[in-house]
Amino acid sequence: MMDRDGDIALEPRQAIGSQESAPSDAHEGASGAGQDPEKRNQILAGARQVFFDRGFDAASMGDIARAAGVSKGTLYVYFENKDDLFAELVSSECCETAERMFVVDPDEEDLEAALTKIGRSFVAAILRPSSIALLRTVIAISGKFPDVGRRFFEAGPCAGISRLSVFLRIKVEQGLLDIDDVDQAASQFLTLCKDGVTIPVLVGAPDAPDPAAVEKSVRGAVRVFLRAYGSDRRTAP
Repeated sequence: MMDRDGDIALEPRQAIGSQESAPSDAHEGASGAGQDPEKRNQILAGARQVFFDRGFDAASMGDIARAAGVSKGTLYVYFENKDDLFAELVSSECCETAERMFVVDPDEEDLEAALTKIGRSFVAAILRPSSIALLRTVIAISGKFPDVGRRFFEAGPCAGISRLSVFLRIKVEQGLLDIDDVDQAASQFLTLCKDGVTIPVLVGAPDAPDPAAVEKSVRGAVRVFLRAYGSDRRTAP
């Protein structure tokens, strides 16, 4: 489902069936509770630290409560179980990454400059240590908990494609691009930007990508994209 801005609207949070569920008294008292956004963010910050340091399987709700500085009872007021908490963290991290990635003026007439800015911010966002840690964790557990993988896919890749599609559609309307399927084109552009520099990091390369390599990857993606979809491509030599 998409909202008015073209972003993917996530379905309501669903539990995934953890063995570590809330005590019955805390769960029964949760009606109308768990609505303080500051407390929720405090819990998510503690969860981020524990999940990324220890991995999903080794993390416990007790560990997360201590890291967040809240009682275990409070934790269960906000989240039903560990799986529910991790799924919410996935959505939160992906939304934060998406906000970092696509800050560009839709009226920007220099299409090459605009795409280069998007490509740079996209690669920088997904190369953040927290983004890499999240992706590794999701890959490791999505077979056992497919709802986590689904929520990551919707809030991450799908939302990124949707946001970029909005920009590309505007450029098609302005006559700067000639694209039949903007969603497919958005996916192709983001893939071109990231694959050469993110896969080594994801599989454990010891060094961060050279900034020059990142720049080369982004500029190459922009060049290929404009040759494929630029409105003057059919008349270009």
